[in-house]
Amino acid sequence: MRRRLLSALVAVLAVCAIGAASASAAPTWAPASSAAIHPGVQVFTNGAQCTTNFIFYDASNVYIGQAAHCSGTGAATDTNGCTAASLPIGTPVDITGAAHPGTLVYNSWLTMQSLGEADPDTCAFNDLALVKIDPADVAGVNPSVPFWGGPTGIDGDGTATGDKVLSFGNSELRGGITTLSPKEGASLDDDGNGWSHTVYTATPGIPGDSGSAFLNKTGQALGVLSTVALAPLAGSNGVGDIAHELAYLASHTSLAVTLATGTEPFRGPLLPV
Repeated sequence: MRRRLLSALVAVLAVCAIGAASASAAPTWAPASSAAIHPGVQVFTNGAQCTTNFIFYDASNVYIGQAAHCSGTGAATDTNGCTAASLPIGTPVDITGAAHPGTLVYNSWLTMQSLGEADPDTCAFNDLALVKIDPADVAGVNPSVPFWGGPTGIDGDGTATGDKVLSFGNSELRGGITTLSPKEGASLDDDGNGWSHTVYTATPGIPGDSGSAFLNKTGQALGVLSTVALAPLAGSNGVGDIAHELAYLASHTSLAVTLATGTEPFRGPLLPV
């Protein structure tokens, strides 16, 4: 119960800090049916392919989210964001569907390192980056998660064992087989004092799905795919909590971004909850 209350407080702080700092109205989005840029498109940072999660905006710009480790320059096992090396802010990022490269403007790893962050849970699980979409490409953006619709908001209380989770991966290792992109499964519980959720889906996240969005059973943004795990269940995934990650961004940077809700209605889980 204490962990759920802490997660709820973090979510409230994230929504209040981000929403209050950004009083701008949401941009006019492209129709979901024709938008070239949306959650789930592939991004390439110095050649490394990842999947995007959510769309964000402020008074001046539109951003697409990816995992911080997608710009990492060390080994795949370097997952401690307080020590792992990364490409710098300003690095160009190729966004599938965009005519121009985006620009890396926030990386939780670099922010934690600049601040001397030492909390072990934050260092292990804070794995969010924002890429500014070139203004010339903004007209082609829609924030809806493919197949599922939403997000409808930000999850406020983490997960418990058995809670439904939904995602959309887009790893190039699937060779374009899009029927494997939608994922449905369940949480195995939270970790890191609410900073992470261990989840299992019928088709688990694989390399290249990193950074993809996770939703809860009501369509709220839950988190960002961060790791592929061998325990407690082989093929399970670690999902960084988006409320914690956005609260950290709001508290430690001058960015004042809002998570964009989807224009497409959330369809809900396909399997019984």
